[in-house]
Amino acid sequence: MSTNNNQIYITKEGLIKLKEELSNLISVERKKIAERIQEAKELGDLSENAEYSAAKEEQSFLEMRIAELDNIIKNASLIDETNHSNHTVNVGSTVSFADESGEHREYQIVGSREADPRAGKISNESPIGRAFLGKKVGETVEFQAPKGLVKFKILSVK
Repeated sequence: MSTNNNQIYITKEGLIKLKEELSNLISVERKKIAERIQEAKELGDLSENAEYSAAKEEQSFLEMRIAELDNIIKNASLIDETNHSNHTVNVGSTVSFADESGEHREYQIVGSREADPRAGKISNESPIGRAFLGKKVGETVEFQAPKGLVKFKILSVK
């Protein structure tokens, strides 16, 4: 897969979650903040109104998040999880591997927006994710980690 600076790799599930969040922010949260701003305006002097200032700041953060989500959705490149090689690691692949001590682990390579190592998802932009991309079953992957050079042997790719 070629990478475009604006392209954001994401799974179908991840894109659905982002669209749901965007919809909620636009249809529910915007209204709540508008109501808070209106209530704060009714309290009087806006220059000394902490409630008004807090609501306006929250509105600013909300609008930034809406713009961010809109940008992500517009630039999303869906990861086709059904069209993967069982031999070569790509974004969307699930990789089983063993470290030098023989301990087995498994991670799915996802876009940076969905990375959650505790849930078994690592970013294609992380050092370990970049090291796995393009590699095949049986190959040894090396990358520089904070603790030094780390080696993993790829056991399977799904």
